[in-house]
Amino acid sequence: MSQVDAPRGRTCSRTLRSVALLTSGVLALSVLTACSSGEDESDAPAAAQDIAPAARDLVADGGTLRWAVDALPTTLNAFQADADAATTRITGAVLPSLFRLDGRGRPQLNPDYLESAEIVEREPKQVVLYKLNQQAVWSDGREIGAPDFVAQWHALSGRDSAYWTAHNSGYERIEKIEKGASDLQVKITFNKPYADWRSLFTPLYPKEVTGTPDSFNDGARSTLKGMAGPFQLESTDIKAGTATLVRNPRWWGQAAKLERMVLTAVPRDKRAAALAAGSLDIAEIDRHAADRISLALRDKGAGGQALTHGPGAETTPSAALKSWALANGSDDGKARAAQQARRQSADAAEAYANEQTALRGFVLRKSLEPAYTQLALNGESGPLSDDRVRRAVGRALNRKELAAAVLTPLGLPAHPPGSHLALAGQRAYADNSGALGEQSTKEAQALLADAGWTPGGALEKPHPAKAGGEGGSSKKAEPGRQAAPSAKAAPSVKAAPSVKAAPGQASLRTKTEEEQEDRPSNEGMYIVGDDKPANAGHGAETGTGGTRILAPAPGAAIQGDALRQRAEALDDDTENKAGSKVKGRKGGVAGAYAPRGTAAPARVARPLGKDGKPLTLRFVLPAGPGSETLRTVGDKISKMLDRIGVHTEITKVGDDAFFRDHIASGAYDLALYSWPATAFPATDARPIFAKPQPASDGSLLVEQNYTRVGSDYIDQLFDQAAAELDEDKARDLVRRADARIWAAAGSIPLYQRPELVAAKPQVVNAGAFGFAAPRYQDIGFKKAESSKTTKK
Repeated sequence: MSQVDAPRGRTCSRTLRSVALLTSGVLALSVLTACSSGEDESDAPAAAQDIAPAARDLVADGGTLRWAVDALPTTLNAFQADADAATTRITGAVLPSLFRLDGRGRPQLNPDYLESAEIVEREPKQVVLYKLNQQAVWSDGREIGAPDFVAQWHALSGRDSAYWTAHNSGYERIEKIEKGASDLQVKITFNKPYADWRSLFTPLYPKEVTGTPDSFNDGARSTLKGMAGPFQLESTDIKAGTATLVRNPRWWGQAAKLERMVLTAVPRDKRAAALAAGSLDIAEIDRHAADRISLALRDKGAGGQALTHGPGAETTPSAALKSWALANGSDDGKARAAQQARRQSADAAEAYANEQTALRGFVLRKSLEPAYTQLALNGESGPLSDDRVRRAVGRALNRKELAAAVLTPLGLPAHPPGSHLALAGQRAYADNSGALGEQSTKEAQALLADAGWTPGGALEKPHPAKAGGEGGSSKKAEPGRQAAPSAKAAPSVKAAPSVKAAPGQASLRTKTEEEQEDRPSNEGMYIVGDDKPANAGHGAETGTGGTRILAPAPGAAIQGDALRQRAEALDDDTENKAGSKVKGRKGGVAGAYAPRGTAAPARVARPLGKDGKPLTLRFVLPAGPGSETLRTVGDKISKMLDRIGVHTEITKVGDDAFFRDHIASGAYDLALYSWPATAFPATDARPIFAKPQPASDGSLLVEQNYTRVGSDYIDQLFDQAAAELDEDKARDLVRRADARIWAAAGSIPLYQRPELVAAKPQVVNAGAFGFAAPRYQDIGFKKAESSKTTKK
């Protein structure tokens, strides 16, 4: 897989149980009600599609498109827990979608199935009236009508536990469904207002599938008893790993251009080879395969010159000479081994070169996927159970740098998402990241100090627990603003035990420093209990009243320690640019004698600790093929956290175990994974951020909130948004919920994921779709030039 995704829907809502420790306290409304710019940020441009659009008259009739999927679906029932992307691909082509997403991620009525759909009554209860397309029929010729809506409602309402459903969002709010003035009208009455009513009945299944628990649970695993799309499922070949879709002869809309689509199961790391072998026409690919296609196109005009990449390309002349010498040497054993290695290397280089030649026949289509990658912070226990530590981690991240590292090399816009609940272009989008605050090493260090994590804390003896919360302080800072200074949380430099120098390092407290303890505290640290007057001009508060702020000054002490450590690390014989030794001191500050304009080394703060324990976070990353980008981002994050004194222990695990054994079970502190965007955040995003609830066995139901961070107020905002029929008010409630999620700092969105698709140049109306749902009947192969000329 190219990235690691969290499962969609409420797949874990009733099966995943884990104890969760949540953020405490109620956040102040005044902090979070004006975090965005005040403009309608839903007008922010969405990433453009890259699908080689072509008018239908320019698309050839017929042909077979071979399209890669990760695996054949284990079910064709999109409402079951094991439904996957292949399930969505097939159901999107063969079943009714009453509303389709446009290029900006906004639901639009689908005229192939609906003439209209609107709220006709709001009081005393919400009533929605659907007027169906009179030509819409199932593959057996029966009209699509109210019985299909009723059967699907009963199956998904949650009232009958015999139905194995992954979620029932929205369907549980329906009170009744009845036929309208004619068979082509469906009237739905809700017992509670439901703003996301457009999310319902997509896809719509025939009553033959949803009418009984048996048919719902097992009847739609590999076949469908009725279809109503431009295509229908002809066959599934498990051995060959293919699912074949053909034109639906009863389709009433514009006829499908393709005669058939063959969905072929090919793992992500095998797709470059499959494309080169000619077994695929289009495939979503990972960064490595995309780079190979880019190199193949670049080398197209190289005139047959040897490739400068691939197997053997990095072999140096000396290494090649040594290999030849061994292969032709007098030692028979070494000669045979060297000859075999040379043959294998030559075969690999030849195979790679042949694949590169074949890959020149493809183009790379790219956009931003409607999904974002986040840094998840597990607030269940440990240091991250303190919201100040979580916010410090968030404030330490340079999200622009991380987004640029992933997207800029691909030529894609690198703007970090400003929302957890919508992406640029969607109606609910607004940049609410101000509720957390901009990147600031200084502020991050201040938050950690306020939480009691100090440079010498790992060597301190644990303090007795005090009533009133962490470190004896019963008051936590509001998320979204700098933590208030705390006398109990801030360390006392005088009271701290002396720190012994590590081998090869100077003592952190020199004799000169000890002799200066009676001087005013203006050397970069405000000291608890210091009643000596501070010199004017230092710190946030000055004057003769003495030191008032009991937190580290702007990073001065930490920076000083880092500078000393780097100076001590220099060799005694290090010379400056002029060749003269630095006299009068042992070593020197790294970079101090570099030419003007030379970038200084990144500052690494001293590791922090508290009550004798170091501040170390477990950072879990997937180790599977295609996850290189996540690992690269993880390494960058680790270095950013080093700068504020937070140490990370990176653990790389297999993709299969990543969610099951770590994320879902809570066995991590930090992790990287992605969430899909949705047009209905009040419904679909709620289980991701909902406060875990107590279960009968004493554990907590976390649904999909794998960070275990939530609050009652966030849940209330989601509930209010879901029940608000005024679209503007509902949008504002979603934005307020997002600001609270930012402030809680359980999830830090980093970048919108790249969508990379390899396709033959002749394939049109398909590729990197972005937000928009594919219009399957328009996908096909571009007509040959001669055909267009003849037509003229």
